[in-house]
Amino acid sequence: MKIAIQGELGSFSHEAAEAILPRARVVPCARSLEVFDRVNSGTVDGAVIPIENSLAGSVAEHFDLLLGREVHIVREFRLRIVHNLIAPPGVRFGDVRRVLSHPVALDQCRDLFAKNPKLEPVPFYDTAGSVKHVIAEGLRDAAGIASRRAAEVYRGEILRVGIEDDKKNFTRFFQIRRGQARAVRRADKTSLAFSMKNIPGGLFKALSVFALRDINLSKIESRPMRGRPWEYAFFVDLLRGDDEDARNALRHLGEVAELVKVLGIYPAASGA
Repeated sequence: MKIAIQGELGSFSHEAAEAILPRARVVPCARSLEVFDRVNSGTVDGAVIPIENSLAGSVAEHFDLLLGREVHIVREFRLRIVHNLIAPPGVRFGDVRRVLSHPVALDQCRDLFAKNPKLEPVPFYDTAGSVKHVIAEGLRDAAGIASRRAAEVYRGEILRVGIEDDKKNFTRFFQIRRGQARAVRRADKTSLAFSMKNIPGGLFKALSVFALRDINLSKIESRPMRGRPWEYAFFVDLLRGDDEDARNALRHLGEVAELVKVLGIYPAASGA
């Protein structure tokens, strides 16, 4: 089985893919769009994507791609994120002037930069990719922020361990596959997207289809719809699987909403 990820080997997406599908062959992709296009085209069997971080929030691009591509969620997984400052061998902390990493990772390590004003945060396309870059280029004044696995893969030295601002730092990942959503065995969670006409009480009517059936929502978020300025899609997680109440709620939602797309019906991660 081939699984696509966004980022290099040693990234947190790679760690999540290894945890979810330990025997799969991981295919690194430079961009999220490439990940989804590979799944859509069938050149990989699926993908593992980050969707939400407990500190930095949602990965907006991935919500948009879930709505726009014929893929569906089959599983979710939560990974504890431990950020490390990693440099080429022989580089000391006092030598470092630039710190490269993905913008989300930099945002999760604000205290490092507040306590060390000499350090300049430099956005990079990937956490593990930042370590790969500083080591491959032999940069003696730079380090990357990434996982311990990235240090092992690219043979870097860890200068600081656990530099994230909050130790309760988790990222939620989805395993996705090609095609329309269908219920997975032991499913007890549903993700969907819908859009409404901008009329008084429209959103209330949409959400009432769940309240009337005592279906709990664990998340709701809006995203602008491409090509339709000031119109929004709502992304919702329901703590229900493929049961009669959930199916009736979705049918009812279809009567009041312009668009309804079920993104996945899958087992919730432990504690979700």
